[in-house]
Amino acid sequence: MKSVRGWSSRGNREERGWLRGAPPPRWVRMLPVLLLVAVTVATLATPDARDLGFLLGAIPPLAVLSYGPLATAVLGALVVVVLNVPATHLNRPGNTDLLTIVFVAVLSVFVSYVRSRRDAQLDTERAIGEAVQRAVMPPLPERVGRVGCAGFYRAAEDGTLVGGDFFDVREGPYGVRAVMGDVRGHGLSAVVTVVSLLGAFREAVLDQPDLESVAARMDRRLAVDSAGVRHGELFATAVLLEFAADARAVRVVACGHPAPVLLHDGRAEELTVAGAAPLGLGLVGVDPPKAVTVPLGPGDRLLLASDGVWEARDACGGFYPLSERLAAFADTASAELAGAVWGDLGQRHYEVRDDATLLVLAPGPAVT
Repeated sequence: MKSVRGWSSRGNREERGWLRGAPPPRWVRMLPVLLLVAVTVATLATPDARDLGFLLGAIPPLAVLSYGPLATAVLGALVVVVLNVPATHLNRPGNTDLLTIVFVAVLSVFVSYVRSRRDAQLDTERAIGEAVQRAVMPPLPERVGRVGCAGFYRAAEDGTLVGGDFFDVREGPYGVRAVMGDVRGHGLSAVVTVVSLLGAFREAVLDQPDLESVAARMDRRLAVDSAGVRHGELFATAVLLEFAADARAVRVVACGHPAPVLLHDGRAEELTVAGAAPLGLGLVGVDPPKAVTVPLGPGDRLLLASDGVWEARDACGGFYPLSERLAAFADTASAELAGAVWGDLGQRHYEVRDDATLLVLAPGPAVT
């Protein structure tokens, strides 16, 4: 299976929209050229079309949207040439009108130069940001040990790849362990907390003998980070899983996070787990979370979802029935299951107001 994190939904230039940094569509690029050709042909064909000459003044500003300074200068020069060709019947503009067109063309070249430099800088900054964010949450491998993995991530804040949700799957000396969590808040302000929690999880996978100790390590990380910080109310919900060596059972620890949904024999059922306080509240050491062991059969799959999915609302304010809808996707391949759920949210017009994260785990010797 593969990771289907929603990188493209936020990072792809074409999907950002041309008014928000992506390249303009073809019709916008062609508009200045087509307008120049149309006015020239019309005025050459009949003197009655000379009233269309005013449209030539719009060509240099339109070129700024699509072209660099050199191409903008060429189009501006062609406009001046057309205005002074006798055959177009436009060669009698007043000096003031002609100077106005020349000034607009020169100003458009300058604006195009500034825009080109700005776009180049933004592209560089965006590339750096995407590299950093991918380093925080790299795409999942198709398999980790005996567990197939597929994930979907959609950050709520526009222009970001990582928000307040996080997940990871790692193999260590104590088996394959997975985590999904949701830190307080979302967007770039939550990324620092996500980095701390993922770092604590990845270390704990290597040296903590049980899942409860992994949760305690992550809780301590948040408590340390918020110590001495005024109004440092750092906390996060999380659910942790640990698969047995033979992948026939999974241990689950839930710290304020929705429990996984088990897909078994065409049915979807939310697991019953012993809930504990969210991480970072300093309560893990007092009342530690208790793991629940769930047996797994051949073909069983687990789906974990963040609050953004569970709490998506329709027009009437009703929550998305994730377990019910999952049963309808029982025959969907694991690699496509997370994407199918996300597509179903859109088709049924559910509004997602938070980061949306889905993680599918399929234990077993073969790819599902």
